[in-house]
Amino acid sequence: MMTRPPHTLLILLALTLLSASVSANEFVPRTTIHQRNGDWKSPASNYVILERDGVKIVVVNNEAVDNEVLPGHKAGYSGIARISHSQQSRNLFVPSYAGINYEHIHDGKNRDRKILFEPRNLPMELRIIHKHAVELYQAPAGNYQLESCQRYELLENGTLQMTYECTPRAKTFENGYIGLFWASYINQPEDMAIHFPGYENLEDKSNQNLPSPKMVRAVTPQHGVLATHRGKLDHRQFKHDADFPLSLVFGHSKHRFHEPWYYGVSHGMGFAQIFREADHMRLTQSPSGGGKGNPAWDFQYFIPEYKVGKTYRFVMRAVYHPIDKQSEFLDRIEKEYSELNQKQ
Repeated sequence: MMTRPPHTLLILLALTLLSASVSANEFVPRTTIHQRNGDWKSPASNYVILERDGVKIVVVNNEAVDNEVLPGHKAGYSGIARISHSQQSRNLFVPSYAGINYEHIHDGKNRDRKILFEPRNLPMELRIIHKHAVELYQAPAGNYQLESCQRYELLENGTLQMTYECTPRAKTFENGYIGLFWASYINQPEDMAIHFPGYENLEDKSNQNLPSPKMVRAVTPQHGVLATHRGKLDHRQFKHDADFPLSLVFGHSKHRFHEPWYYGVSHGMGFAQIFREADHMRLTQSPSGGGKGNPAWDFQYFIPEYKVGKTYRFVMRAVYHPIDKQSEFLDRIEKEYSELNQKQ
């Protein structure tokens, strides 16, 4: 029987460990983003209904729908066209629009409106993954050639988890970063405000010796003014044209958040959007994004120094629940926030 010299065995062991290390660091998609065929199903309509633990959502592509499920839903608005709860049958979102709606792809350049709103205008494919999960896939096309896939999944407790993955397929973003924006158009809430743990009027000052965070109640004076709240450590600067028309994107507020989550209240229900620290999200709002009396509760994701062919991901969770006991609602948010960040 032939035996290998000791040094040969050491080399083989090192190569094996290196191979294992490389494999462990490879990006493994959590969506079907790079699959052309799979065991998903394609629905017969432009929407899919998911229901779990008292929460019911209708996931829609960016085609128009006008029936008893989604009366008067306009083309161009994707994501969650309708969300309701066993204790609140009223749709949280403006019926003709949507929530967690994929709104903008941009690079800070002043471009044609159709380009700035590419997620509205490019074809979008619905994929049913299982009875509690559906995806919206967009092939690389248009000006930016950005491939993307969003998975909307209802977890066991009725929490909505969204996983977004994208792959730039060409060097099309002129300022070297990818800017992405999601909007939720809220249907006539009693209160326009959003609430998040953080600091008022912090601006861009040093975050040394910060006071204890408190719950900030944020209301913006008008669309695009003091609209975007950044994290306490987020000092990133993204180059953009002086006449860049999406005023919400760079209309920074004087507030900073301590943890990346926020909630609003509408008709006895709390709606929270919760993010991972690692994704460096920005929270955005408008008092009139969905029309008079219909605020927009939004968020943004930036990919600096992007690389063509590399896949990027963020994960968020949304909680829609009665807010009659605010302390219990806040405890639920903190629980989801902690669990989400432990699963980086």
